[in-house]
Amino acid sequence: MTDRVTNPQPGTGSRRPSTIQVDKSKAAKRAAAKAAKARAVAAQKRRRMLSIVGAAAAVLVLIVGVALWVRSGDSSTPDNGTGSSASGAGAQGGATQDGATPVSEFPPVPAGADPALSTKPAATAGSGTVSKLVVTTLIEGKGAPARAGQNVTVNYVGVTYADGKEFDSSWKRSQPFDFQLGGGMVIKGWDEGLLGVKVGSRVQLDIPASMAYGDNPGNGAPGGTLRFVVDLLAAQ
Repeated sequence: MTDRVTNPQPGTGSRRPSTIQVDKSKAAKRAAAKAAKARAVAAQKRRRMLSIVGAAAAVLVLIVGVALWVRSGDSSTPDNGTGSSASGAGAQGGATQDGATPVSEFPPVPAGADPALSTKPAATAGSGTVSKLVVTTLIEGKGAPARAGQNVTVNYVGVTYADGKEFDSSWKRSQPFDFQLGGGMVIKGWDEGLLGVKVGSRVQLDIPASMAYGDNPGNGAPGGTLRFVVDLLAAQ
């Protein structure tokens, strides 16, 4: 019997790949597929990381923006007693400094008014007991008297009556303060004390605690009797 040749001899035709060669080819393909999958996973992780970083950066920018906005909106004015502090609460109910005079034009003294209104007044300690609002005219203006409901513009210095320690002043910010007179946007001593004051006047307001922030406000506001020296610059 003639033996059958099961494998082609060299030079007699194509050679069938050996089992070892086939295994190597499959292993290479698997390795290539595994590497491609690893690269895809790594790319996906990078995209996720970039997305997280981008979101974090956006949140940080938002936080900084809000912080700056809050700081710029801090009017540091005598509120009506319901704000968080005397020197940083602002006027309750939305009093703003929209349209406030630029620093370069500070202070906006009315035409024909006493030149003394261009200089920060001295506010000193008082003496005795203040049981009711006391309004003292230091400089009498020539303008019309301020009426309830008008938007008024003032400069002011605020000190504690007992020791004359300054706790607030528009002069420090080089920016006057605007609010609606009689609208409950500021402390009662202001709403009542500035009624009838002529534009261009400088008045001293000695305000008992009951018309200011109380004796122990506990929120950073000054307690007890207060003294303000206020320049009425405009009323309209």
